Amino acid sequence: MKLGIVGLPNIGKTTLFNALTKSGAESVNYPFSTVKPNVGIVTVPDERLKLLGDLNKSKKVTPTTIEFVDIAGLAKGASRGEGLGNQFLSHIREVDAIIHVVRCFEDENVIHVDGDVDARRDIENLDLELVFSDLEILERKIIKTEKAAKADKSLITELNILKALQTHMEDGKAARSFETAGEDDYKLIKTIDLLTVKPVIFAANVSEDDLADDGAGNINVAKVREHAADSGSEIFLVCAEIEQEIAQLDENERLMFLEDLGISESSLDKLIQTSYRLLGLMSFLTTGEDETRAWTIKVGTKAPRAAGKIHSDIERGFIRAEVVNYRDLLDCGSQAAAREKGLVGIEGKEYIVKDGDVINFRFNV
Repeated sequence: MKLGIVGLPNIGKTTLFNALTKSGAESVNYPFSTVKPNVGIVTVPDERLKLLGDLNKSKKVTPTTIEFVDIAGLAKGASRGEGLGNQFLSHIREVDAIIHVVRCFEDENVIHVDGDVDARRDIENLDLELVFSDLEILERKIIKTEKAAKADKSLITELNILKALQTHMEDGKAARSFETAGEDDYKLIKTIDLLTVKPVIFAANVSEDDLADDGAGNINVAKVREHAADSGSEIFLVCAEIEQEIAQLDENERLMFLEDLGISESSLDKLIQTSYRLLGLMSFLTTGEDETRAWTIKVGTKAPRAAGKIHSDIERGFIRAEVVNYRDLLDCGSQAAAREKGLVGIEGKEYIVKDGDVINFRFNV
């Protein structure tokens, strides 16, 4: 999973990136300090792995990972080449989902490119640049399809869908809010690689005080929440500076710090949960003496496709899956004990994998 951190200049993107990845990327008080995207890989916290690793005395415990990309701040006119323009937009095309950081804090020492803090305006400025960029791509696609449809009438339906999408986006609306007639229409739009098709998570960057009371009374947080609800996006509150402090602490100090702030979990934990939910992801587990490991798959994945995450040969030669819930396995103390209690299921090709399944795949190639 690859998540792109975007937003206007000077709103805390790189500070948040450093907090999430412990990368130490440059974060300074002037626009476009992030010229090339910073990239960091973080492991996904999963307490199930340690428990299963301890149970089986695994030599190695391997969590799944997320790649974060800190993308340069956006300027008005980026779709026309202003600021870092097309370079900025090309980096967004490479990610699975967008983390849109929105400034919701006041600080006279931190410059705002528009002079003052207004979350709704800032969101709309970035959204419109992405829509403008998408419209250029869509127009080229329509012209190409129109030419092809003269020789192949079967493309007329596709052309009509593209034109309907164009009309929708000319009103300043994102492609993700376009209502398709069915799965085939949706797949067609996905092939165009539009920026505004990508799901969005809004990170409302607030002060420490606003974080403690969940943004109550902060008018800009209210604006972000309203926009997220209207657009079907996710939102979480973060104080990027606090998160950067937390990132320097060991686990025990971290928990004490969060408790003192009245916070139950860090922004990284909240972001990962939100990302998994938004992208429809979950994890199944494999465990043994050699390794205990988490594997990320789409919700609804059948057993053979899940096996393919481990190795294509396992998917190709899939025979069956021996499945037990991780909690049942821990309670029983061993695979053999769980099998004796009838808690290990023998599943075939149509089995839909569940979050927390511990699976042993049988295959033959």
